Amino acid sequence: MTTPHWQLQTPIQAVVFDCDGTLSAIEGVNELARYNGVYNEVERLTTEAMSKTGINPDLYQKRLQLIAPHASQVRTLAQQYFNHLVTDVIAIIAILRRLSKTIYLVSAGVNPAVALFGERLKIPKTHIYAVNLQFDQQGKYLDYDHTSLLIHNDGKRHIVSELISQYSELIHVGDGLNDFSTHDIVRRFIGYGGVYYREVMKKNCKYYIETPSLSPLLPLCLTQSEVMSLTKDEFALYQKGIKAIECNDVKV
Repeated sequence: MTTPHWQLQTPIQAVVFDCDGTLSAIEGVNELARYNGVYNEVERLTTEAMSKTGINPDLYQKRLQLIAPHASQVRTLAQQYFNHLVTDVIAIIAILRRLSKTIYLVSAGVNPAVALFGERLKIPKTHIYAVNLQFDQQGKYLDYDHTSLLIHNDGKRHIVSELISQYSELIHVGDGLNDFSTHDIVRRFIGYGGVYYREVMKKNCKYYIETPSLSPLLPLCLTQSEVMSLTKDEFALYQKGIKAIECNDVKV
């Protein structure tokens, strides 16, 4: 049997996931904007960042100034992330973890929402990166961490570069241009368009998933020997990913 050209020959050590539009089917900053009646303005800026310009400090500040989220709203967002999990996420992370892959969550979203969401997925706090917000004692929004790398379009590239010093075989999965900034330094970058399809991402990504399920990650992340070690239920999810590839719902 011929080995598919997309199948890895050596095991990967770690997987870095984006949060918004990748693990969860919402854009957290847009949801915060919806709470406070500024959805249209913020959604336009988010779309611009994800599809055209990338994240930058001016855009990041502009969105948060428009929203001025309350601390309670940011905590509520963590539950919203979990309520809108992308299909098969929990099972896929469990399989990757069982196969000794270290999981990271690297997001330009805001804390504590991203951190609380990541903890629900059993990702250690030390493996979660997001932008910290500051609030007063009443929970009123004050500011955000202007020193965070993640407010820059190449911020994820810097963080992932540091992770590569620990894990030379690393895969990054994400839906936006700030994710794609790592494509030439990771073992494999996989674009995800199952929630927010972006033509620029499909054009530039070597691997691009267009299904609502993240199941194609398994064929794209595992070696043949690892596939052979899957349980019956795990293999069924792997086969679901294979079917998506065969139906041309994944660019490979």
